[in-house]
Amino acid sequence: MPLDWFKVSDVTALGVALADQFAKTVTNGKHNGQSDKALQDLMRRTDTEVRATPLNFFKRAKLANSFKWRLLEQGIEKRLVDDATQALVVQMMTSSGGAGSASTAQSEGAPPKVGGTINAGRLLAQGNACFARGEHLQAMELYARVVELKPRDAEARNNLGAALYKLERFGEADEQFRKAVAFRPKYPEALCNLGAVLQWEGYFAESEDSLRKALKLRPNYLDARCLLGRTLVLQGRPSEAKAQFENTLGTSPNDEEALLGMGQVASMQGRFEEAESWFKRVLEMEGNARTPSALAGLAGLRRMTKADTPWLERAKRLIGGGIPMTEEIALRFAVGKYHDDVGAYPQAFENFKHANDLSLELGPRFRSDAYAQFIDQQIRGYTRNVISSAAAGASDSDQPVFVVGMPRSGTTLAEQIIASHPAARGVGEPDFWNVAGRRNAAEHQSAPLAESQKKKLAEDYLRLLARSSSDALRVVDKAPANSDHLGLIHSVFPRARIIYMRRNPIDTCLSCYFQPFSQALNFTSDLADLEHYYRQHHRLMAHWRQVLPPGSILEVPYEGLVEDLAGWTARMLEFIGLEWDDHCLDFHKTDRDVATASTWQVRQKIYHTSVQRWRKYEKFIGPLARLRDLDG
Repeated sequence: MPLDWFKVSDVTALGVALADQFAKTVTNGKHNGQSDKALQDLMRRTDTEVRATPLNFFKRAKLANSFKWRLLEQGIEKRLVDDATQALVVQMMTSSGGAGSASTAQSEGAPPKVGGTINAGRLLAQGNACFARGEHLQAMELYARVVELKPRDAEARNNLGAALYKLERFGEADEQFRKAVAFRPKYPEALCNLGAVLQWEGYFAESEDSLRKALKLRPNYLDARCLLGRTLVLQGRPSEAKAQFENTLGTSPNDEEALLGMGQVASMQGRFEEAESWFKRVLEMEGNARTPSALAGLAGLRRMTKADTPWLERAKRLIGGGIPMTEEIALRFAVGKYHDDVGAYPQAFENFKHANDLSLELGPRFRSDAYAQFIDQQIRGYTRNVISSAAAGASDSDQPVFVVGMPRSGTTLAEQIIASHPAARGVGEPDFWNVAGRRNAAEHQSAPLAESQKKKLAEDYLRLLARSSSDALRVVDKAPANSDHLGLIHSVFPRARIIYMRRNPIDTCLSCYFQPFSQALNFTSDLADLEHYYRQHHRLMAHWRQVLPPGSILEVPYEGLVEDLAGWTARMLEFIGLEWDDHCLDFHKTDRDVATASTWQVRQKIYHTSVQRWRKYEKFIGPLARLRDLDG
């Protein structure tokens, strides 16, 4: 039945009314199916209202926007809000005969026509105007209509992707940017935007490639330059990133992204006071969109105390002020760290959980079945016989040292110790073998790589190592994902040594849960996913220990390394063929870049507080408790 008080001119009120009814149905429900009932009821009500009082193109967009924000104000889960809003838009278009129908075309504000044909150019311009005003939902609908009319219009695809990105619908944005680039390969804006979304998704090498193409086409493109700097930071290349940020600041001294990037670079290089000054410059700027990220950056520079209460209060005000979800995630992780640092463990876990729940809403869920199948394929593809016959064409270099293990298992600590040796260097976490594994998946799971493939992989990888150090006897690659590809790595570098860091599984997984990672590590956002991932990781490492030649892997317990630093350091150095050096015990004084969440920790003397840390959170660990059977 139509709402008696509704007038066509008051579409905002209708959007609010529909949202209130939808929220009431959802919150009164006692089972998951209630959301389906709420959506069905919404479709019925929308059909009734729109048929009774037809809406023009722009009023539909305004109604949808008021509907969405009303639901968000009432605390409805964002993913459900997005689904409901999309369903509402589709239903309105169906009920009114579509954006280009005869009834709509005669209404005030209908899509502009020239000679009876909808003018896609003017639609695009109106979408741009909405986008400039921050009306991203309306802009999205306008751009989508242009794409319907002109599917190969690269500008419309790019702009639709930009609106989706602003609405934090990153997967859909990725699709539109890729199509824009496919239709117009030399399109710097689309290449820049694609680089941004690839960065968010954790595909850093691909992001770098896209951003460098954009800059080649437009060298003075500051947005692309800052994004490239950020991608280089995430790849552990702070010196290169710094050059990009400095270049930007030379042209635009108050560029907030560049200032924030300079703080991140200084932090990675151990200059914490300098990093703090960069972050504070961002915080001093009025109306700065990156204030939450700068505030979160401060929390990672040291252990926080109750004297930091003003910091906490400012963070809480920002969180309560409706900041973008990506910014809220970073800030909630930082607030969780504050509470953990001061010993307020229930409050810490509450914030960590909220941050992870938001992360789950933004990105695709971890597919446990797919990862288990991947592990099965690795085990089937790399048998002992395959490994023993893989030497032909392999490199004879013993320069690479691989430190592997779960994220947060002590890999950064081991790298820092070894890289403190005068004859060794560390390259952080390059994505080389993860990318190579994806590209060569079909080949190396059905048969050993051809000699030509091995030779190219070896040359490319040694070239990557040389970029950091051409004269070191040993270069440490500590990317945890290399654990998945040890069969491939050994087939290319059979003389390389592998150090496997093993930490208490619950401590490891809980530490992962407490850190913001890219979507490439989306298993870290859910405790059940973490348990599954750890078990699969444990299963694969057991396989590598069985099939790789004896002496290929040294297993180092994190707790043992903390307890007996000198003893385990001596074993690691002997294992990789280096003589003892006292500098390795003073690893916290080593001046080098550290591009992981452990950038502060590895610059402190060895400490024991991370051992059995999980007991402080025992009542919250849920499915992780089942990992006790793997401890030790």
